[in-house]
Amino acid sequence: MDLSPFDYHLPESSIAQEPLRDRAASRMLVLYRAEKRWEDRMFRELPAFLNPGDCLVLNDSKVLPSRLIGRRANSGEVEVLLVEPVGSSDPKTWTALVRPGREIRIGDRIFFGDIEAEIVEHGEFGERTVRFPENLNVMDWLEKSGHIPLPPYIRRADTSEDRERYQTVFAAERGSIAAPTAGLHFTPEILKACLLAGAQIAHITLHVGLGTFQPVRGDTLHSERFFVSEENAAKIRKAVRVLCAGTTSVRAVESMFLGRTAKTDLFIRPGFEFQRTNAMLTNFHLPQSSLLMLVCAFAGQEFVLSAYRHAVEAGYRFYSYGDCMLLV
Repeated sequence: MDLSPFDYHLPESSIAQEPLRDRAASRMLVLYRAEKRWEDRMFRELPAFLNPGDCLVLNDSKVLPSRLIGRRANSGEVEVLLVEPVGSSDPKTWTALVRPGREIRIGDRIFFGDIEAEIVEHGEFGERTVRFPENLNVMDWLEKSGHIPLPPYIRRADTSEDRERYQTVFAAERGSIAAPTAGLHFTPEILKACLLAGAQIAHITLHVGLGTFQPVRGDTLHSERFFVSEENAAKIRKAVRVLCAGTTSVRAVESMFLGRTAKTDLFIRPGFEFQRTNAMLTNFHLPQSSLLMLVCAFAGQEFVLSAYRHAVEAGYRFYSYGDCMLLV
């Protein structure tokens, strides 16, 4: 598909490389969809935009330290990003991205210290299937040995601070390979203020995987695992207005109302008819990405890209550790 309508120019200096000292100190560009206008605000003001009867939807997926640095026998360094388990209940076999991909073949063994893994399968888009030893508790091992998978536009190594800051304060369910970044701005104090404003909070879980961050190829996205409990689904159904924090929350809510369960490959782009999302908090997204297309579907392509140009000129910080937008 033609992605050029979803392009924009972004100076590299606009890409946030570090989190702010205070999570809630981000700027917030508020877009009023009906009036086609915007204003510069601060994220701390978000509770003032909430009313009794609103439901704030948060993605409580937790980022796995799923980036591994290993070596092949008699060869060089290999980087492995574990994406999702093939099975369940402490799985030993994972879908992964590897680098350098062209050199990694089926049957290759990769060593992470004293842990040995084997490449057992190739995927359609360059993924590999990696099998770990039967006696290894992979999840526990990752918590000790893995690196936080910072996105490639953050041009530095991950640090111990990223283990806390590239994680929302409400993260609970392990499984994402990237943070649901709109949630990174929240603090316990802001969440309390949202409740005091009269809003309810509903948690969904959508584990960020290839469907969220891989380049758009054709008309479909990789499926991602999601779950909404009946209690939280009831809050969303009964709300006067649903404000989704993040594109992943939007995809989970819209998938639920379209009757999808367990996994979703829902690709939201201009022309999509939203079932339940009435407002959205989101960070700024990469040009030509499915996430930018989702935001354009919600507020209008020309309007959103005009707001992006304003954000660039006004010095907003972009991407994962950057500032945010509120679309109402």
